[in-house]
Amino acid sequence: MITLPPTPTSLQVDDFVRLVGPEVVRTDHKELVKLSSDWSKMSPVLQEKLPPGRFTAQLVVTPLSAEEIPRILTAAFETGVPITPRGAGTGNYGQATPFAGGAVLDLRRCNRVLEVGDGFVRVEPGAKLTDVDTAVRETGQDLWMFPSTKGSTAGGFVGGGSAGTGTIEHGTTFDGFVRSVTVAPCDGSGSSVTASGTDALPYVHAYGVTGVLSELTLATEPARDWRAVYLAADDYDTGTAILRGLREFGPRLASMDEVPLAAHLPSSYVDKTRISVRAILPAASVTGVRDLVYDLGGDVSAVVDGVEATDLLSGMSYNHPVYFLQQSGYRCFHLESAGDPLWQAPDAIRALLPNVLFHLELGHRGMQAMIVADYVDEEQVLGGIAGLEALGVAVHSPHQWYVDRQLPMIRAVAPRVDPRGLLNPGKLA
Repeated sequence: MITLPPTPTSLQVDDFVRLVGPEVVRTDHKELVKLSSDWSKMSPVLQEKLPPGRFTAQLVVTPLSAEEIPRILTAAFETGVPITPRGAGTGNYGQATPFAGGAVLDLRRCNRVLEVGDGFVRVEPGAKLTDVDTAVRETGQDLWMFPSTKGSTAGGFVGGGSAGTGTIEHGTTFDGFVRSVTVAPCDGSGSSVTASGTDALPYVHAYGVTGVLSELTLATEPARDWRAVYLAADDYDTGTAILRGLREFGPRLASMDEVPLAAHLPSSYVDKTRISVRAILPAASVTGVRDLVYDLGGDVSAVVDGVEATDLLSGMSYNHPVYFLQQSGYRCFHLESAGDPLWQAPDAIRALLPNVLFHLELGHRGMQAMIVADYVDEEQVLGGIAGLEALGVAVHSPHQWYVDRQLPMIRAVAPRVDPRGLLNPGKLA
């Protein structure tokens, strides 16, 4: 059951525009439709429920700097206009869908890298992680992690994402990556609050319901010399043995795809006729990895140096192989999964759904996967989730838009910072 505030009247919208200033407001219909959607179209379930144009904001507000965000939220509180924060729109769960109309808060112009220090970088929420990573590397450091869509914004990744390149070593965005956040509440105060360490967790992966991120401090570490390594195997068991064996060599990322998925990966280094295993590895580990792969019966296709090479490999991780397959016209869905049955009992998983394909990721503690299958309807998807859980596979569904992590913390904070329920309505069940 979704509880939503009423859609603002034209009088409310006019009052809001007067308070924030018309120079930061846009109302072009085509742009409103575009900025009221995200990459939820990757889910055929959400594609049916959230097609572009079904839920559309009444205006877009684009602050020119993060300092303007509290003033905009004060105007929203005073006029009752809902606010849906948005970065680059690369989220996959409908996080940026304005269910109650109102304003999309487009944060892309709040994009400054404010400071790079020893072990941290401080940024505005609209800073693209490609730019943040460049600034950090210029100081001889690496970001702890970044998502498979590296063009995402820092605020979007922290507010709506959770894992990516670097997760094998550092866990998710909940595990120390976020050193501190400055957050603007929607309570009429016009103020901001800064939270550090565990106190910052209620604002991580909260889709903006606990306040709009206006500044973030993220963890960095001394840079390492990375290589993009492409491997190939003839069968699933060999591929998963190689993938699991890579953990001891300190990978930043390690992925595996079955042939139908591998065939659509955008790299000439991928052997598209065999199981594809790919990893970002320390240069010093490459010799040891070659020995491991040959001992297990696989092959090394390529070892490539440079940031462009490792970024390309990163862009073929997590749900991106599913996207590339869908772009070929194949109608399918995926389930984000984890657990030993992914490599110990793949045939039991294949028996649950039609034409199952596996994209595997080496996770922080074990094996993770995008389990891909032909799409029939939502009932089939829900049945697949129940069947997987019965096998001992943990499932996160990318086919719903609710905040679903750290819920006790988020539910405790949201009423205090958003007493009128105006921040991204409908996302907190």
